[in-house]
Amino acid sequence: MSDSTPGPGTATGTAPGEIPQDAPQEPPRAAPHDPAAPAPLGVVRTPTGDAEVDAQLKRLADADHLTAGGHIEVYEDVHRGLRDALTALDARPAPAPVPAPMPPYDNRS
Repeated sequence: MSDSTPGPGTATGTAPGEIPQDAPQEPPRAAPHDPAAPAPLGVVRTPTGDAEVDAQLKRLADADHLTAGGHIEVYEDVHRGLRDALTALDARPAPAPVPAPMPPYDNRS
């Protein structure tokens, strides 16, 4: 065969074993769905402004990467952290009471 005539199984402008660019390609195969695999729930966690509570809410995101069997450990850890944050609030001294506003002095005689 000559260089100008493609041999069997080759296309013009391609090397033997190379797939031509215009050849139809097989679509990528989707991974089989595994219902037991970890899947993010997509729950939005809105910051509260309290650093301790926000840290616990951020910890909840760890459950997105675990199978259902691993969630309980995360939930118990977060529950313990939130309980500790509430207990710490009770241990803080109460703020000073705000005095009642003075009534206006607009009495006329």
